[in-house]
Parts: sequence; C-alpha cells; structure tokens
Amino acid sequence: MPEAAYLQKNASESSPWGMQLTVQAGQDTRVFGFSATAPDLPGSTGLRHLGPTNLSYLAPAGNGLTIQGGIFSSLIGYDSFYAKDNFSYTRPWGADFTPYLMLGINASYLFTSRLTVTAYVVNGYLHLADANSVPSWGAQVSYKATTHAALKQTVLIGPHQSNTSPEFWRYLSDSIAEWKSDRFTTAFEYQVGTEDVASPGDTRALWMAAQLPLHWVLSKHWSATERPEVYWDRNGRLTGFIQTVKANTITLEYRRLYRQFTGIVRFEHRIDDSRGTQGGFFRGALLPSGTVGLTPAQSLLGLAVIFTFDSQAQP
Repeated sequence: MPEAAYLQKNASESSPWGMQLTVQAGQDTRVFGFSATAPDLPGSTGLRHLGPTNLSYLAPAGNGLTIQGGIFSSLIGYDSFYAKDNFSYTRPWGADFTPYLMLGINASYLFTSRLTVTAYVVNGYLHLADANSVPSWGAQVSYKATTHAALKQTVLIGPHQSNTSPEFWRYLSDSIAEWKSDRFTTAFEYQVGTEDVASPGDTRALWMAAQLPLHWVLSKHWSATERPEVYWDRNGRLTGFIQTVKANTITLEYRRLYRQFTGIVRFEHRIDDSRGTQGGFFRGALLPSGTVGLTPAQSLLGLAVIFTFDSQAQP
C-alpha cells in the first residue's frame, strides 16, 4: 500500500478555484497505473509519485459546473487506491484491474440536488500507460435516490492497443448501487469490459467482476466488513490468465481518533480461489517434473496498521 501526503483546497462559490497536490511512495506505485500490454508513459517514473494532483474551477453556470484537470481519482470503481478510505486493507480484483487514477480533464454538472452528470477525457485506460495517441472518454451519472440509497453508472470507451481503429476499442461499464445508514453500509458493484484484440484471429476479449461489501459499525471504535467477490477473465486479457476467481475477505477494524490523528488497526482474513484452464496460484516450489506447482486456493491472514493526520486551515 502507498504512503502519501496531500494538500487540498475545495472550490466554492466565494472562492471558485480549487486544487489538489498529492505525493506518494511505496511498492504499489511501481505497479498500479502501468499496463502489462502497453508501453509506459514518458515521465512515468516521476509521475508515479503523484496521486490526485489537479486544478479545478467552479464556473458560475446554473446549479454548478465544476471543471477539473490533471491527475484525479478515477470515476470508475467503488474502492480507493488508499487503504484508509476503504473498508478492508486488501482491495478487490475488479479494483486492481481498473484505473485508480485518471490523467485528463472532467466536467461535472449538478442538475439537481440528487442528480450529477460528469463527462471526461483521459489519456488512456491506465494513466501511466502510453498505448497510443488517441484519448479515451466516458461519462458518469450519479443519482441519490433517497437519503440512504445511491446509484452510479460509469462508462469508459477508447483504444488500449497500438491499433486505434474503432473496431479495437475497449468498452467498460461500471455499475454501483449503495445503501448506507449510520451503522450499516452495503454496495453492489458490477463491471463488464470487452475489446477486440488486434492479433491473428482477432480475439474478442471479455471480462466481468462483481463484489458485495457489507460493513457494520459495531461500536464507537470497532467495525466489521465482509466482502465476497468474483472475477471472470474469459481470455486472460486483464489478469494475464484464463481464470475465474472467487474471493471472500473478512475484516475486523479498530479505529481511534486523537485530535487530528487517526489510528486504524485491521485484522484481516482473505481466501482466493482461482479455477480455469490457466487458473491457480504459485505454491512456491517446482514440481519434481520441473513444472511450476499451482494450487487452486490461497489464504491470507494479516494485520495492518494505518496512521493518518488531517488538519484544516481557514482562509
């Protein structure tokens, strides 16, 4: 997981310019944002140390038009790149194979107090990959149905290959329904993506992911989360292997606040089960025949400690 520090100023009617500046480090910054099937973006060695870093402007138009440009948090997905913002320490499969951050520009308009529509143009599917010179684009509709229920639909369209013909574009849909109260939060997220791979045979790749996190606030300091999920990679396009993964994560969290400091301790158990013609996890040793030993399931038991410091300054 990354370590990060940030400065943020929100745009408002009295002060329409906003900004975010985030610097980050850690092992995750070496992996996420890059692509296994596309070259790295020029300057990505330095850019990987930047999280959300952008400028925004609240334009005096109607109910509020906010324009944001730079590196911003992805409009796709239920989970954040930063563990402090999630219910569990480890992240779901669907989150790890969609963008956590985007590089480009977005415009968000508040039609009503319940309905927000956002359009965006980004450099590509993964913000540190340089698959081609054609941008990707998409839109999001966010609707707050009641004080407890919210719906969000996001689409992303664009090429993630060197061949930028429309027939080889990638299409991704991300649907989220969330129900939240003071003591309980649950959400259902479903993703489906497809693209025609520009290779001999023109393979039509297809993948899907779904998760159902369930989060209970047990007391002032304790909470518990269970997150069942499934990821299906029919052609191995995203994970690199033809497989169906089923996983379940259980997290027990203790959280303590002291002034601007927050300490979070998470006890977590996770089990992943990978099946399919290329499914399985490395067992850590070769078989006597010299082939790689695989096992269909693996378990993880972990303890994570997270510290945060947040302070606000009045202008």
